[in-house]
Amino acid sequence: MGPLVISLVSVKKGSEKKFAEYGVRDSKLLSPKRREALFSTVHKLASTVKVDMISAEEINKAMKNKISLNELEAIHFARLFDQFDEDINCLYLDSPDVIAEKFGIRVNMSSSKRTKIANVKMKLEKGKPYTKVIAEHKADSRYPVVSAASIIAKVTRDREIRSIEKKLRLKIGSGYPSDVVTIDAVRKHMANRDLFQHVRLHWSTLERIKQTKLTNF
Repeated sequence: MGPLVISLVSVKKGSEKKFAEYGVRDSKLLSPKRREALFSTVHKLASTVKVDMISAEEINKAMKNKISLNELEAIHFARLFDQFDEDINCLYLDSPDVIAEKFGIRVNMSSSKRTKIANVKMKLEKGKPYTKVIAEHKADSRYPVVSAASIIAKVTRDREIRSIEKKLRLKIGSGYPSDVVTIDAVRKHMANRDLFQHVRLHWSTLERIKQTKLTNF
């Protein structure tokens, strides 16, 4: 449930170590309280912080049109990257695709900027600057600047989930498929249109809930 939130964080060369010094690391390894504290820290240390939210409605529409979540995420990362005014020497991407280079190529194809994917043979015009792209699976646990972006994205999403709860006046938990509170909210309110505006319809857990309802009926 809820939006997919992505973030890009830029930092001046030589300053990236400050993230690690302040305890910035993969957001999944931090408590909610610690993430909130580091959210402000990242904003202070970073040159630029950009965030984008991909709504459940957009995800549902894309998947209906046979556009995968990885493809959609790559398109949005490219859009965020294109918004940077400053020159970026290297772009680190936390690839949702196990074949990380594939995700890097997707971002490259959707971006208007000149990029070179690490470990991929590409022809580039000589003499023109480009951004090196390093796409790695679980990059948020390897590179402090990616960890910083993961914190921004996670805190933004958590805040959005709380906002959705407030509007719906329902407890929906974290919105993740492993959360029993989220599953229970969907199961009990299948007819709630306001709730289902925020549900990703191509969620395998949702299909199981529907099947259980039919069986019980």
